[in-house]
Amino acid sequence: MKPFPAVAMIEFLDIPSGIQATDAMLKKAPIAFLKNGTITRGRYLTVVGGSTASVEEAFAEGLYWGGQAVIDRVFLPDVHPDVFDAMLGKRHRSKDGAWAIVETNSVAANVRAAEAALKGTPVNLIELRLADDGLAGKGFSIYEGELHDIEAAVDIASAFLQRAGVAFSHRILTSPHEALGRQISANTRFHEVEALALEGETH
Repeated sequence: MKPFPAVAMIEFLDIPSGIQATDAMLKKAPIAFLKNGTITRGRYLTVVGGSTASVEEAFAEGLYWGGQAVIDRVFLPDVHPDVFDAMLGKRHRSKDGAWAIVETNSVAANVRAAEAALKGTPVNLIELRLADDGLAGKGFSIYEGELHDIEAAVDIASAFLQRAGVAFSHRILTSPHEALGRQISANTRFHEVEALALEGETH
């Protein structure tokens, strides 16, 4: 159950602009300050939540003060619960099913694509990464479900990203290897993943 009906995210080109705009957002309307801080490539990311009216007001204030430093943004007046959880770092374990992996050159674009895909299909969102360590400013998401649902989700996400003029890439895995599923479920950060010995290895 999502605690807030609406969320907004603004991605800033530089840290001073991001902090100033975030301060203005918090002073403008009664919102929940969910998460903010630096991301890769020296950018700054702020996520807020609350009532639709308050978030919309704070969002507009952030865009005003961010000005030309705003790289991308998203306002979700009725955020999907799984998108909300994923924006704050929650992951879901991989089960049986096909996968889709979608990568974008900005964070907010991936969130908007995920929202569209999840509201349009019954796929599961395994993970949503927001330009953290090693992503060079990119966002990516991993979905799981029946192959026809995964294909539909990719079609929805791709159509949105094309209309928005956002550079992206994607792949569908019809039957991911079980070992890959275990590692992806545990972590997608290379430096944090433990080595996995597969049965049948020879030395």
